Amino acid sequence: MKKFINTPADYVLEMLAGIYYAHPRQLTYVNDDLHCLVTAQAVKPGKVGLVTGGGSGHLPLFLGYVGDGLLDGCAVGDVFQSPSAEQILNVTKAVDQGAGVLYLFGNYSGDILNFDMAAELADFEDIQTAKVIGADDVGSAPLERQSKRRGVAGIFFMYKIAGAAAARGLPLHEVGRLANLAGAATKTLGVALSPCIIPEVGSPAFSVAEDEMEIGMGIHGEPGILTQSRDSADRIIDRILPMLLDELTFQPGDRAAVLLNGLGATPQDELYILYRRVHQLLAERRIPVFHVYCGEYATAMEMTGFSLSVCKLDDELAGYLAQPAHTPFFTQLPLAP
Repeated sequence: MKKFINTPADYVLEMLAGIYYAHPRQLTYVNDDLHCLVTAQAVKPGKVGLVTGGGSGHLPLFLGYVGDGLLDGCAVGDVFQSPSAEQILNVTKAVDQGAGVLYLFGNYSGDILNFDMAAELADFEDIQTAKVIGADDVGSAPLERQSKRRGVAGIFFMYKIAGAAAARGLPLHEVGRLANLAGAATKTLGVALSPCIIPEVGSPAFSVAEDEMEIGMGIHGEPGILTQSRDSADRIIDRILPMLLDELTFQPGDRAAVLLNGLGATPQDELYILYRRVHQLLAERRIPVFHVYCGEYATAMEMTGFSLSVCKLDDELAGYLAQPAHTPFFTQLPLAP
C-alpha cells in the first residue's frame, strides 16, 4: 500500500478535518461529530432539506455535493461503510427548516437500513422525511430486477435536479417527485482496469489481470457483467453506450446529459478520448446533448477506470439541471438554453 496517510485508523477523521479547515465558510459539522457534515451557509426558512450519506472513499461523492443549489447535509461513513442512523438523524435535525427533509442515497443494504431507522427517529422529532434511492447501475442486475441495482455516479443527477427544485421552494412531495424522475431517467455502467485498496485492509480486496478489464464493476469492487481482454477506448464505448441507450427511450424533444466519471486514477485526457466516441454515437442516433460533465464525480479510492452515465431529459428536468450550483467540489453556472 502506497498512500499519503498517517495511520489507517485515522484516515477518515483526518480527511474530514482537512476539509473543514480548507472550507470553513462553506462546510461545518454538528453534534461534535466530524461525520455529521452540513452546509455552513444559512438555509432558507421553509426550504426542503436535502440529506445524503454513504461511505468514504468516493470523493466528491457524497459530501462534495453539499452547498448552494444542491444538498444541505451529509452523514459520512468510514471507508466503504454506511453512516449510522444517529449520524443521519443529527444531520437531519440540523438542516430541517420546517418543510421536511428528503433523503437521497444509493441502493445498499446498510444505507437503506440506517436511513430507514433515522426516518423513524426523525418522526419522533416531528420532522417529516421522504426518501429516493439511486439505483442507476445497469451492470448490477438485469432490467427485470432493477430494484436490486446499485446506486453509483448517476446519483449526481438526482442531487442536481432535487437541489434546484428545493432551492426554488418546491414542497417535499414535488422535490421527491423530480428526484425520482431523475433517477429513473439515468443509467450508468462502469469499466475497471485495476482494483483499489482500503487503508485499514492494506491490500487489494480483488484483482484485475494486467491484460484484462472488468465491465460493470461496482464502486466497491463488486463483480461486473464480465471480464474480458483490454480493448480500445472506442470499442469499449461502442459496447457499453448501447446498453444504456437500450433502456432509455428517447422521444423527439428529449436531450441527453452525459456524465463521464473517473474512478480515481484515470487521467482527464483519457476521459475526453472516451467522450469523443460517446458524442459521435449519440450524433449517429440523432440524440441531442444538453450538457456534459467530464471529470471525477464519484470515485473508488485509486481504482483505474471510469463510469458512463446518461440521463434522459425532458424540458422539465433540463430546466432544473440548468440551474446554478456551488460547493467546494463542484461549480456550475446557469446553462444557456
